[in-house]
Amino acid sequence: MVTTKDIAERVELSVSTVGRALADDQRISDATKLRVRQAAAELGYVGNHAARMMRGVPSKVVGLVIPDIRNSFYSTIAHELSKSFSAQGFQLMLSETDDNRTNELRQVRELSANRVAGVIIVPTARPHTESIRLLQKIPHVQLLRRHTSLGAHWFGTDDTAMIAQATTHLIELGHERIAYIGGPTGLPTGRARLAGYRAAMREGERSHTLVEQVPPSSIDEGRRAIRRLLDTSPAPTAVVLGSVQPTLGVLDELRVLGVEVPAELSVVGFGDEPAFSWWGPGLSTISLPLQEMAEACGLWLVHRLANDSADEGAYTSVSPGTLVVRGSTGPPPPQHTRKAG
Repeated sequence: MVTTKDIAERVELSVSTVGRALADDQRISDATKLRVRQAAAELGYVGNHAARMMRGVPSKVVGLVIPDIRNSFYSTIAHELSKSFSAQGFQLMLSETDDNRTNELRQVRELSANRVAGVIIVPTARPHTESIRLLQKIPHVQLLRRHTSLGAHWFGTDDTAMIAQATTHLIELGHERIAYIGGPTGLPTGRARLAGYRAAMREGERSHTLVEQVPPSSIDEGRRAIRRLLDTSPAPTAVVLGSVQPTLGVLDELRVLGVEVPAELSVVGFGDEPAFSWWGPGLSTISLPLQEMAEACGLWLVHRLANDSADEGAYTSVSPGTLVVRGSTGPPPPQHTRKAG
């Protein structure tokens, strides 16, 4: 392992001078810094971040704790945050929880032990008490999901309003039996989105609610949920989705079953994957400004770290979703159309 002593011998300087040059100390000339860095690169020197932090040099690593990187929802966020932090001189460290609170605790422990500068977290339904305690000691912000136990800083979406908008769109097309497939109400996003569906159904004077709660990371549960709904009698003529992965499962299962969309069933998805615009007749869906939200969240955390603003009041940012109407939604089959009077 190459050390600063090896570099010092190569450039014939003291170890302390080499250390200052690598730390970009203003007392060292630019010419000396260049000599030291060139020698370090030639020797394959890798800095010891733990040692630097012991000397009082702040960490430049930020942890991102998410449920599942396979979900394009979270991979998009991770990609945007990585770019944003890199531009500010920080590095992103990714951790997955699989929506398991024990995994979440393990990841938070590791981030704490590595003394990261800050943490962005999409929390599980019930974070462990120790996770909460550890995060209280680290500058952090919640993303998408929000738990009061983890503090008040949060960047998210108006989950209730966007599901209500999608449901209202189907009501205005004349649908009576509108189903909803979303996440469990143990998650704050699951509760808010289900509330939006139910509020729109009440407002539209629709009394028949059909709800399937499935894990938000499961494609297969989306498949099973739409099968159960289509087996009800009478079956729904429209469905609203409240999670990305179940949306993928529903679309695949409808293709397998040969269900004609929207002639037999109107569908509003969640998220706007590139393939959604050319799936079948084109999927009507709820699009979220993930890139903008992630960038804003990252810049806010960098600002907080740079200004040591731990005592600032709660910061909340709510981004709206947008209903993108394509060919997968239309009027219900004639026998299901509401009769006037």
